[in-house]
This record gives sequence, C-alpha cells and structure tokens, in this order.
Amino acid sequence: MIAEFRLPDLGEGLTEAEVVQWLVSPGEKVALNQTLAEVETAKAVVELPSPYEGTVSSLHAEAGETVAVGAPLIAFDVAGEEPQTPTLAVEGAEAEGSEKTQPNLVGYGAAPTTAGRPARRARRIGGASPAADTAVLEAAPHDASPSASVETVIERPRSTPPVRAHAKRLGVDLVLVAAEVGDRLITRQDVDAYAERLAARSDATRTPAPGPGSAARPTGHQPDRETRIPIRGVRKHTAAAMVQSAFTAPHVTVFHTVDVTATMDLLARLREDRALSGHRIGPLAVVAKAVCLAFGGAPGLNARWDEEAGEIVQYGYVDLGIAAATERGLIVPMIRDAERMTLVELADAIAALAETARAGKTSPAELSGGTFSISNIGVFGVDAGTPILPPGQSGILAVGAVRRQPWEHAGEIALRQVMTLSLSFDHRIVDGAEGAAFLKAVADVLEEPGRAMLLR
Repeated sequence: MIAEFRLPDLGEGLTEAEVVQWLVSPGEKVALNQTLAEVETAKAVVELPSPYEGTVSSLHAEAGETVAVGAPLIAFDVAGEEPQTPTLAVEGAEAEGSEKTQPNLVGYGAAPTTAGRPARRARRIGGASPAADTAVLEAAPHDASPSASVETVIERPRSTPPVRAHAKRLGVDLVLVAAEVGDRLITRQDVDAYAERLAARSDATRTPAPGPGSAARPTGHQPDRETRIPIRGVRKHTAAAMVQSAFTAPHVTVFHTVDVTATMDLLARLREDRALSGHRIGPLAVVAKAVCLAFGGAPGLNARWDEEAGEIVQYGYVDLGIAAATERGLIVPMIRDAERMTLVELADAIAALAETARAGKTSPAELSGGTFSISNIGVFGVDAGTPILPPGQSGILAVGAVRRQPWEHAGEIALRQVMTLSLSFDHRIVDGAEGAAFLKAVADVLEEPGRAMLLR
C-alpha cells in the first residue's frame, strides 16, 4: 500500500519548514527511524526520521521548497494491508463520507486546506503585467513597491537548488528571469543569459562615449557590486525576536572590568589534573557557575515580565541560554536546570551545546524557554558590548576577552589578566542597584573563585 508522511508539527507554534536536503530518493528502501531529510524551521535544522519501513514511492517537495505543517512530504510503498488507525474528522463534516486526516506520528498538525504539491512561496510584485514588473524592478530595484490599484502575484520561480545558488552568486532575481522565459524550469543558461544582458545594459548606462583622442574603455563582465541574501529561517526568526525585545523591554547596560588572574590560574591547575583530562573547563563555565550562584542575591535577573497577568514571574530554577553563532545565524540553546550542575557538568554541557549548534543539529526544544542568557563575545576578541535581551528574559551577560594588562594589585602595578563583563537587564523588573549587585557578585567569584564556597 502507499502511505504518506506529512510534515509534523515541530513545536513552538511553527507553521512551516524548508526542505534543506533529502537523504533518500524514490525507489530507495528505508528502515524504520532512518533519517529521511533535513528541514529548517524558524529556529533550527531538524532531522526527520521515517515512520515506516518500505520503499520511497515519491517526494512531494524539492530541496529549497517551503512546506506547510500537515502537508504531504513523502510517500512510501509499504508491505501489508492498510493499518486500522484512528482518524481525525474535519470540523463541520458529516459523520458519513466526510474527509478525514490520518496522522502519522504524535504531534502532527492539521491538514492543509489545499491539496496537491506544496505551493512555492508567493512573491508579490506591483504592476499590470510581468513585462511591466520587469521594467519597474530593473529601473528601481530598491524603490519598487506594490501598486495600490493593480497587483500581480507570482509564484516563486521553478528552479533547482544549484541554479538558485548560482543566481544568488550573480545577484540575479529569478522572478525577473521567470518573467522573460515564462512558466518553465529555469536553467543555469537562463540565469547566465539574463546576467549578461543586465551587465551590457549597465555598461551602456555608466560608460560615457569616448571623446576625440581618448581610448575606448574595456568592456566585459564587472564584479558584483552587491549580494542579496534571503532573510529566512533562523536569521529571520532571530531578527524578529530582537526587534520585539528592543522595542518592548527598556534596556539598561552596565559594565565591570574584573581581575580574573585567580580564575585563570585555577583553570590551568584543573587542566593539569589527570582526573579531569576528559573535560574542557574554560572561563565560560566558571562564569556560568558564578551567574547561577549570583541569582540568590538578585532574583529579578532570573525572571520575566508577564504583561497579561500584570505580574513579575521569578523562576526557582535556571534554564541558562548560551548564545552560539552558526552559519545560519545566532541561536541561543539552553542548559536546563543549570543551577544543579557542578563546574565540570556545566563545562561538559557547554561543550556539547556548542558542538551540536555548529553541526546545525540543535532541536527546537533546546531553543525554547530560557530564564537568563550568556553571550561569549570574547571568542571574537571583543572586550565589551550592549547585548539585547532574548524575548521573555530579564537579563543577559556578555563576557569579554581575557587580556593581560597593567593592573593595580596589592598596592602595586602588575601585569594581570582582566575581563570586562557587560550586563543588560529589563529596567521594568531590575533597578540599577540590583543589576549592579548581581554583576558585582559574578565578578567577585571570578576575582576570587574561593568565594563560591560562601554562596548558596
């Protein structure tokens, strides 16, 4: 029988995902839970396991296409009779003969309202005709806007991922190519031909005619003057979250530079300890431990503002976010219940988190929630900054680079290792005194790690 696998609900209110790559092809036999594809949501790249054992019959979406939750993704030819599984009736349908949807896995979303292949993302361009659209966008690509009276909706042009990547490198908009070649699959040759025509028109416009006695200027392909990168996936979600946070919570940032020589000496001794040879304990782990300890005297930094309830919610646990820069943008995966972990456990959790993020395997569950975040800007050689709060959090700490520089110590000037901490907080929840006290508590642990024995 033929069994269809629909795109599951990946959680956190996500309604769609983009197929990054298929790991199977039609006619290939697959095993139960074998990875079928990688899809990118607004938060992360997720691997989809197979719910069936059988042969791939067909793929309902190509790499690069966006698929709605609940839409058919792949079909299998599986052995045996059709299983008797519960079905979900469409709301408002009659008991007999009504359309039903059969969920494949727990957590699937509702069926799409339209049938057939998933629609390519629509592009909305003003104008009365494709030819007019092309002329308008070529003349003023940055200023063209939809017409108030007439609007043309064009599907995302049909092309393969390599062709889309090639067009992106050349700075060619495939919508304009589709307007010339018509409703068919766009090829690499179509993109090259369009780029050559565009370059020729640009040269004719910018190059003045040679005057008497002047040499003609050489013509030919000019290097790209700009590159257009689609805003989607993780980067789109992060941008929207940062705008929401910046214009919702009143941010205040305070700075403190601390002598961390004692902490660096401690870490050097731990690296020499053979019992800890399998662990990578660095300054970030010590900072994470100090943060968890400092919440005891500043609970407002581990809280959120509940506008609807008119309350400040203080957490009795710490889900610590660690900002990670990836190829797809900035993500903040969580270390759950970080306050219960030892220094070694925190170091191991941070290392595992970073490795998963770099591989693009962070799951949506690891990105949801969070009560406080740390951003290690020191790995980029930066000393300080003004970090933006993740939505729903009241504090974020930026950790600067460790630098050796002259510093006052024991009444003398000595070469010491120092670090700058930058704390941003929501001024609706945390006042200046509490923010300063929290930052000083973190700095005290870094300056004298033995102080951690005095905190609870």
